[in-house]
Amino acid sequence: MTTAALAACKPDGDVLQFSGATMGTQYNVVAIAPDKSLNQSQVSAAITDALAQVNREMSNWDATSELSRLNAAAADDDVALSPHLAEVLNAADAVHLASEGRFDVTVGPLIELWGFGAGNSAPHVPTDAQIADVMGRTGQSQVLSVGASSLRKRDAGAGIYLAAIGKGHGVDRVAGVLRGFGLSDFMVEIGGDLYTSGRNANGTPWQIGIESPVAGARDVHSVIDVSGQGMATSGDYRNFFEVDGKRFSHIIDPTTGRPILHNTVSATVLSENAMLADAWATAMLVLGRTRGLEIAEAQGLAVSFIDRNGPAGFVTAASSQFLAKQA
Repeated sequence: MTTAALAACKPDGDVLQFSGATMGTQYNVVAIAPDKSLNQSQVSAAITDALAQVNREMSNWDATSELSRLNAAAADDDVALSPHLAEVLNAADAVHLASEGRFDVTVGPLIELWGFGAGNSAPHVPTDAQIADVMGRTGQSQVLSVGASSLRKRDAGAGIYLAAIGKGHGVDRVAGVLRGFGLSDFMVEIGGDLYTSGRNANGTPWQIGIESPVAGARDVHSVIDVSGQGMATSGDYRNFFEVDGKRFSHIIDPTTGRPILHNTVSATVLSENAMLADAWATAMLVLGRTRGLEIAEAQGLAVSFIDRNGPAGFVTAASSQFLAKQA
């Protein structure tokens, strides 16, 4: 997930700031306290506890996590899900269906096959036979059956990877912590996925930068106002390799088993929460601008696309919902 550049607010009020490591990346929290009576140490501890619980539920790297135990389950076993994991998997299932399979939590083995995962393999082009073999164990609607509070794997070799929705869910969990302390003006960001509420210390909407899709640069393409919404941006320009002049990005289309080939390089989604923004940003980037805009309009989604336009240029397009939010 591409990190969104954050436009900083001036610390004119009683601004609380918290940061740390989580989910293989960093989290940052900025909150405006109504007075100085709030115990910052308690807030910090509650944020840390909430993120630790998300990892205990949804980490692929913790062998004792709920998700790891689920991935180790036998085929056709009905496995009970904790409420939070059930929420995430049901949301993932809904986005999978609405995106025509372009969002898929079983795509991890394909990412590994192309050398973009956490394994030791260097990025490379696999053979058609290798792709076909791995695709036989992926495909969310083919290998998983998600219920309201349980899940069944139809294939024992299927694995679930929540990298494209889990960080957004973590953002929402932290937002819930802040609300529990009576805070209503805040921004929570994990690895570029974020949620904002209320206003910043200047009394204006939180301003969030959409990164320019240029490899090796950290420039801001545009800045938008975000308040009471989740936001996520997915891009294909940070992690890629080239073979014989052909570019292969880490964004894999689950329906083909291969990297995307269209000209869309970035997709930004605004949604009711960060979890859905996270998932839909990935889905929209895989879909690309043309089909993505059609689905965005049908689903009432706020999406902005950046496409390559010639050797060094870019062109933007956005759904009517996105334009309405920025009007």
